[in-house]
Amino acid sequence: MEIKLASSYGFCFGVKRAIQIASEHQNSFTMGPLIHNQKEIDRLKNENNVGLYENIDDVNNGDTVIIRTHGIPKNDLHTLKQKEAKVINATCPFVTTPQNIVKKMSSEGYSIVIFGDSSHPEVKGVKSYGDDVYVVLNSDELKTIKFKNDKIATVAQTTRKKDEYLKIVNELMLTHKEVRVFNTICDATFENQAAARELSLEADIMIVIGGKNSSNTKQLLDICKTNCFDSYLIEDESEINPNWFKNKKLCGITAGASTPDWVIQKCVDKLREL
Repeated sequence: MEIKLASSYGFCFGVKRAIQIASEHQNSFTMGPLIHNQKEIDRLKNENNVGLYENIDDVNNGDTVIIRTHGIPKNDLHTLKQKEAKVINATCPFVTTPQNIVKKMSSEGYSIVIFGDSSHPEVKGVKSYGDDVYVVLNSDELKTIKFKNDKIATVAQTTRKKDEYLKIVNELMLTHKEVRVFNTICDATFENQAAARELSLEADIMIVIGGKNSSNTKQLLDICKTNCFDSYLIEDESEINPNWFKNKKLCGITAGASTPDWVIQKCVDKLREL
């Protein structure tokens, strides 16, 4: 069986930057999981003593707190400063951009539409920077919203699909006189998705490596399944099932933007052993 890696996969710029920041601040804490990959979080804990706060109330005065790549709500950042915590901001610059857009457009009287998952930490953070803000996952949800303003500004969660974002934008343009559209989908995410799509068209089986709570990793799995029915999401090599590969000639591999190279390599080594 041939094993082929996608032309673009794994760590994006924002994740690499956050890991570097965390590595340079030993004995610190992250506010929420730094990235959506438990293996890498465990490594940072073991090698750099980087702890984790899930609840902002648990932060002690004077702690060194690293803001996760997805960012945090504006009020939480204010609370950290009140606690006199030393705040190290590892928010991905591609996430900071929609935060600033929402803040600016909201101050100019626009209602805000965010295309994304309302439960995702990135979206929660971006939403906190506006006043009249709505989060939708598809264009049908727009029909139930009564906007306060006829001026609409829209941004997207950085890991969503561009074609789905366009459907929402088109619906807004049909019903509102002024629509400001900001393309905040990360280029690295788009490149990984395009590479996964291309490889899944020729592979007999696709292995997607990454955290099962990672939005961009689940997007990769959806793309692969569209073209290759036998597509599987795994977090590490221990989840590889040899029965998946019977009579398979080409195994394609891709990985989410929060998946470290060392985890990917272990999976590749395990596959070669088969």
